[in-house]
Amino acid sequence: MNHPDFIHANVKSKLISDGFDISVAQMCANKAVDHYRSSGSASGRGKMFDDCFRIAKAWAMKYQPKKK
Repeated sequence: MNHPDFIHANVKSKLISDGFDISVAQMCANKAVDHYRSSGSASGRGKMFDDCFRIAKAWAMKYQPKKK
């Protein structure tokens, strides 16, 4: 499993566990991978996944509010 596959799979599963729909999680995981590919570096050492997840969650909140 390469880096983009790892980010996509884990962001998607984490968003689903946070209560987002599968379709929204899929789309936002793609946004996270896009961020990974366009980003030159992370905000801190070892924080690339956190940065990608933050981007994905921001998109997810725009498309679907978190379920209660």
